[in-house]
Amino acid sequence: MSHVYRAGLVVLGVLSLGDLAAPLLTDGHTPPMSIALIGAGLGLLSLILIGLAWRGRVGAAVGAVVVRLLSALTAVPAFLVDGVPTLPKVLAGVAIVLAVTGSVLVLTGLRRPAPVVVA
Repeated sequence: MSHVYRAGLVVLGVLSLGDLAAPLLTDGHTPPMSIALIGAGLGLLSLILIGLAWRGRVGAAVGAVVVRLLSALTAVPAFLVDGVPTLPKVLAGVAIVLAVTGSVLVLTGLRRPAPVVVA
């Protein structure tokens, strides 16, 4: 397993832990409790997939990327709804950027070099 792959899994794992904590940190309005609970569920699923991916399961790595990107989508309404304070918007933006960055690192680490053909 490459260092890039593991670094991506670590980034996705940290985001997953943040999602798990969201229901405890919300005031019920920012983010809404329903979004925090969805995020917590996605965070738990992500941690399970990341654990499997760390052990070398490629399908779990791809699943973790998909789940983390779905979780990032739950942060998008922060930019579309009026009245969201600045700090939650900044945190949502950081979470989206980190989800994309971690996903790219994991997927890049999954690539296998093309075999060299000597003619």
